[in-house]
Amino acid sequence: MSSFAFSVLFVSFLGLTVLLRFWLGSRHIRHVLAHRAAVPAEFAEKIPLYAHQKAADYTVARTKLGMITLMVNTIVLIGFTLFGGLQWLSVSLFKLTGPGMGYQLALLASFGLISALIELPFDYYKQFVLEEKFGFNKMTLRLFITDLIKNTVVGVVIGLPLVWVILTLMDKSGDLWWLYAWIVWISFQLLMLVLYPTVIAPLFNKFTPLQDESLRARIEGLMQRVGFASKGLFVMDGSKRSAHGNAYFSGFGAAKRIVFFDTLLARLGPQEIEAVLAHELGHFKLKHIVKRIVVMFAISLAFLALLGYLKTQVWFYTGLGVDPMLLGNNDAMALILFMLVLPVFTFVFSPLSSITSRKHEFEADAFAAQYTDANDLVSALVKLYEDNASTLTPDPLHSAFYDSHPPASVRIQHLLASQ
Repeated sequence: MSSFAFSVLFVSFLGLTVLLRFWLGSRHIRHVLAHRAAVPAEFAEKIPLYAHQKAADYTVARTKLGMITLMVNTIVLIGFTLFGGLQWLSVSLFKLTGPGMGYQLALLASFGLISALIELPFDYYKQFVLEEKFGFNKMTLRLFITDLIKNTVVGVVIGLPLVWVILTLMDKSGDLWWLYAWIVWISFQLLMLVLYPTVIAPLFNKFTPLQDESLRARIEGLMQRVGFASKGLFVMDGSKRSAHGNAYFSGFGAAKRIVFFDTLLARLGPQEIEAVLAHELGHFKLKHIVKRIVVMFAISLAFLALLGYLKTQVWFYTGLGVDPMLLGNNDAMALILFMLVLPVFTFVFSPLSSITSRKHEFEADAFAAQYTDANDLVSALVKLYEDNASTLTPDPLHSAFYDSHPPASVRIQHLLASQ
């Protein structure tokens, strides 16, 4: 392939992706606003009109922010590639460092820093303007800055050694470097599943054992009926950042933990909490987590193999506005370019992952209905939709591309039909 042909292909897919995402966002906004005036019939007795309208306004605001972010990110992407931003950065750093690993790490770090600085105003606006407007923000500016510093330090401490290993393999291990890099990558991911709950997450949140003895007994009874072993039940102080509620599992194997946001425990009753937990247990017992990990590993192997081919092709660099170095190593640049263009070429396939994810959600709901009362899960879901201002009337096509969970009405209909 010539560099010109790849440039045309890249621009074509970029234009298609941007237009598709803007079209989906516009559809979503129109659809939500068209149903803003009345609560859907199946929720009329459960959710008040003001809550439904708040969810509609919140959804529209988030979608508009997403469209603005998309526009800026597209301009930045073109600036980095076809307009020569990466080429300029590469040449500038090469003059300072010369060839070698120092140059490659500096290129990756500089690119990451620039990208983070571009994202920072949007993160700030989302947290302190949009979330604040709708009553969800509980974060202080001090905590925002502290989180930013901690994330940066963790990223450097964990990320740089990993990148160094990958770059070394790309340079030293021959044509099959991508296979060795994949082994390193999946080993790292599995290690993080074990370390994240006990080492990294506590850097950002406080985790305390669940104190409510009656709730603990109810949950332990459910786990015993289901046949699930856990390292503990914990409450996370999510309320110091947001009013949104959630519950999740973390860890892997014997290190599995069940974590409840304190906001969730404050909102749901014991039966509803048990039903929500039964749904999450369903994901584990039905092997959804393992299946997702296997699929993720398989996809990462395919992508690394593709990168192994692309990094040797001059047109891959020149078609994206970069002149590959004849005297230096281009591996760091290949990684950056690949990360930049991959979403452009893969977005159109997003509904495929949504289909599998939604199937798993229906199965987990059915599992929960076997071990708890389906009405309790319905009640919990309604409260969560209301509290999190999740729209009950998403545009179906937008939802197919962006939502891993089925729309509220469809999900609840399935649950009620299972009784």
